[in-house]
Amino acid sequence: MVIKKSIYVLLLVALLPGCSSAPPDATYFPGAGDAWQYRAPREVGMDSAVLAEAVAFAIENEPNSPRDLESWMRSRAGDDPYAALIGDLKPRGGPAGLVVRHGYIVAEWGDTKRVDVTYSVTKSFLSTTVGLAVADGLIRSVDDPVGDYVDDGGFDAPHNAQITWRHLLQQTNEWKGELFGKPDVADRRRGRDRQLETPGTFWEYNDVRVNRTALAALRVWRRALPDVLWQRVMEPIGATDTWEWHGYHNSDVEVEGRTIKSVSGGGHWGGGMWISARDQGRYGYLYLRRGRWGDEQLLPEDWIAATTTPTDIQPNYGYMWWLNTDQQQWPSAPASSFAALGGGSNVVWVDPDHDLVVVIRWIQGSAVDAMLQRVLAAVESESPGSG
Repeated sequence: MVIKKSIYVLLLVALLPGCSSAPPDATYFPGAGDAWQYRAPREVGMDSAVLAEAVAFAIENEPNSPRDLESWMRSRAGDDPYAALIGDLKPRGGPAGLVVRHGYIVAEWGDTKRVDVTYSVTKSFLSTTVGLAVADGLIRSVDDPVGDYVDDGGFDAPHNAQITWRHLLQQTNEWKGELFGKPDVADRRRGRDRQLETPGTFWEYNDVRVNRTALAALRVWRRALPDVLWQRVMEPIGATDTWEWHGYHNSDVEVEGRTIKSVSGGGHWGGGMWISARDQGRYGYLYLRRGRWGDEQLLPEDWIAATTTPTDIQPNYGYMWWLNTDQQQWPSAPASSFAALGGGSNVVWVDPDHDLVVVIRWIQGSAVDAMLQRVLAAVESESPGSG
């Protein structure tokens, strides 16, 4: 259903029943599925009127791109020989999202249960599967050469043999080759004809190389990455089973005699993660809680720390998460905040300073910082009796 700009549904939990208080010193973790408690903004130190303005702003700034993403992407391909879709896409939904403070939902808009394309937010989920492999000892160190673990020809050439797991995670790897019909040149965003640099010395956002990371992780796990993610993260945090992580039509690979789909790290040529805003909110909350969910440490805290450590040559990027180092990414937000980002824009923003997670689906990219500024104003303007 298309949400008209003049008419929107804002869920502020001041209007909902069942908003009982929890002990102020208790860390709340939502139960599975719909067992996620709401709080009125005033109960968590936020101003409901200011928060309502933030939500209205998000809805009013829907991107201009058509909702038929497949047709839109095909129309943009033009004469680009590398732009052909090789994976599925689905029509996108309308603006949607939620604001979570202290673990409680304080605002929702749009259809937060809709399973929607999320583009490069997928990369952050991929990073998580690598982190789990490190935690389990399947990867001994992120500074080990990937070729020590992956013997499929992708890291045999002298240039590629230098690539470490850290290089893959930080997108400084400069991997050279072709994967699933797409050469790395197809996504060399800083010049298709440029000279390749030594791995670790040059940063470039490149989906072919991210997909090479996904395949390398699959080789290490010897299992489909969606299965790993479900068992180790998504099921324990109470996510629904509605999300889907897609590969390409031609990305089936053989692993120990079995055919497994190698998933993509985004929707650049189709595929990627399709997921609801609510499930994204749970994932963001896991990172806000430094990998802990209830009594379980699902991801090592030191992995979360490493993930959010700036890359030397790209300080606003960690292990496939975007950082706000020196407040260059979002000037209105704390330097400690970080996010999973995807085209559209799709945002899972985590703010440890204010104990916030904000999920935003389908907003103009230029409006993201202004949206976060408005959410933070709801915290900063709180006063006794507000809300």
